[in-house]
Amino acid sequence: MTSFEYEDYGFPIRSDLMEAHKHCWSRLSEAGSWLDGDHKINVAAEVRNARECTFCNEQKDAISPNAVTGSHSDIGKLNKIEVEVIHRIVSDPARLSKDWYKNIISMGLKEEEYIEIIGVIAMVMIIDTFTFALGLDNRTLPLPNPGKPSYYKPSGSIAKAAWVPIVEPEDAMPSDGNLYPNPKVGYILRALSAVPTSKFHFWDLMYAHYLPEPIIYQFDRDYRAISRSQMEIVASRVSALHQCLY
Repeated sequence: MTSFEYEDYGFPIRSDLMEAHKHCWSRLSEAGSWLDGDHKINVAAEVRNARECTFCNEQKDAISPNAVTGSHSDIGKLNKIEVEVIHRIVSDPARLSKDWYKNIISMGLKEEEYIEIIGVIAMVMIIDTFTFALGLDNRTLPLPNPGKPSYYKPSGSIAKAAWVPIVEPEDAMPSDGNLYPNPKVGYILRALSAVPTSKFHFWDLMYAHYLPEPIIYQFDRDYRAISRSQMEIVASRVSALHQCLY
């Protein structure tokens, strides 16, 4: 599936959603801050592959993911550390631990690479979940574009309030871009801030699926086809089913 118009679906799809999906796929194919376009596409492909991994299913069914031994079934494009990160985040994110994260970093994966991988995972999961809900096949991943990562690291990035480094609002610099346009900054909005481009790209997609940033805190305003209360009830139920601590 390569079209962004969702012509195979019997009902109209909002134009801003289609535009957000187009932008997401375009950005996925380009070099980021720490991963080039080819690397990002390989991460995206591994996200999809992880859903069919037998070892992941065995880990998820076990009392502890460490109670079973084996190896992930991967497509052979990424190193084993990256495969472990992708498969665990895709299949069993509720049982990740700080010790697991620190071990991943100790094996050589840069914290910023980890964050950018998470950004790719999140965007691919949003797009794939959307098409799945419509009863459509996954869209074809884009071809990577040439280019090198910028390797930009915010000067205010520090691991303090979370496992990963984040940039607190008071530490944001103009060179980071407009990290926090709204004075209300929940921690979910800080999660990818150590890799600003990942944060911007993820939220451009997320706002289209949820609410534009200026509207988020206007709880008395209904902006979508269902009411704000209905939206939050659905979100709460989904979060509970996925054991989302947020």
